[in-house]
Amino acid sequence: NHEISAILQRQQHRVRYSESVEIGSVIFSVSGVAFLLADTQDLLITGEEQFFKRIQKFINIHRNSFLVLSAALHGPEEWNVMFRIQRRFLGSNLRIIPVHNTAETVKLMLTIAKITSKPQADDIRYKMAMTKAQIIENSPVWKMLQE
Repeated sequence: NHEISAILQRQQHRVRYSESVEIGSVIFSVSGVAFLLADTQDLLITGEEQFFKRIQKFINIHRNSFLVLSAALHGPEEWNVMFRIQRRFLGSNLRIIPVHNTAETVKLMLTIAKITSKPQADDIRYKMAMTKAQIIENSPVWKMLQE
């Protein structure tokens, strides 16, 4: 977490760190997105119920939440951890993202924060609407239905 904090500060990103919310929380205020950074080994060390309580507290506070699960290698044990988390929080607003290293973690956090920020999200919605309109306009099926 300290490496990630240092990288984000060097790049001058506006983020909040909240130990009161949950240790390992990184919040991008502008986009309203929150990340809980965890290692798959945390679940194995602290125990499943303790780990699940941390996640539950986090998603109760943050509407737009991501669990960033780090492991050097995502083998059968790590995938099983992710499956148990998904099963436990099915239907919640939690999204789980597996990562391998710090660089990958920072890149994905910045990408998600960027595309969920209001100006960027509005631009993406506009482009999608224009693309949809163009596809419909040029669709042979649509033309056939109009006749």
